[in-house]
Amino acid sequence: MTLTICIDLGKQRLRLWDGARELTGYPVSAAAKDAGEQLGSEQTPRGRHIVRARIGAGSPLNTVFVGRRPSGEIYTPELGARYPDRDWILTRILWLSGLEAGRNRLGIVDTMRRYIYIHGCPDELPMGVPGSHGCIRMRNTDIVELFDRVMLGTPVEIRA
Repeated sequence: MTLTICIDLGKQRLRLWDGARELTGYPVSAAAKDAGEQLGSEQTPRGRHIVRARIGAGSPLNTVFVGRRPSGEIYTPELGARYPDRDWILTRILWLSGLEAGRNRLGIVDTMRRYIYIHGCPDELPMGVPGSHGCIRMRNTDIVELFDRVMLGTPVEIRA
């Protein structure tokens, strides 16, 4: 089985494919500032990527990650209210790496150096509409399901 993740930024939707067969789909929330590859842009990079790292296997739902490490916190709406400006990265992280030199790999357009992930977020945040700082946000139960199905090196295509 050769799985591929396809993300449609226009539809704010992630689909998991096995060859030509769609296995499942999820609503997501990509960048509030649209698509783009530039370092510091807070935009979601387009093009061909792979899953370079899988972080958080076995962590409880709503585990808070800071610098890709569990912070020791479990997200609650009360914690969110105490820190309203935090960009919450929860439950699991699929860290992406671009494959297209000059577009999303190397230099000031490098997806991995920009720390672009597919990750969980607070369940009260809307899905299906742009809202992130460049990453692809998912519901926590959805990111666990996706995480458990994909391996390192899984292709990821992000389309505007």
